[in-house]
Amino acid sequence: MAQIKKSESTNKSAFVFGKLNYQLFIVSIIIVIIGFFLMSGNTDIYSFTKITLAPIVIVLGFALGFVAILYKPKSK
Repeated sequence: MAQIKKSESTNKSAFVFGKLNYQLFIVSIIIVIIGFFLMSGNTDIYSFTKITLAPIVIVLGFALGFVAILYKPKSK
């Protein structure tokens, strides 16, 4: 009987992360894309947006990605 329960639990398809982890990861990807968009363009290469704001936004997006991977929801 114990073997049957074990095989039933291994056959169950489950995601590696929870729903919140995937949502945070998608948001982090969007933030990184926004940062690269802020950095693009041909005019005024030394502007505040390209030199300061865009790299900060990109680093925050990557940091949120790490949080999304490492976040473990509370067990019920």
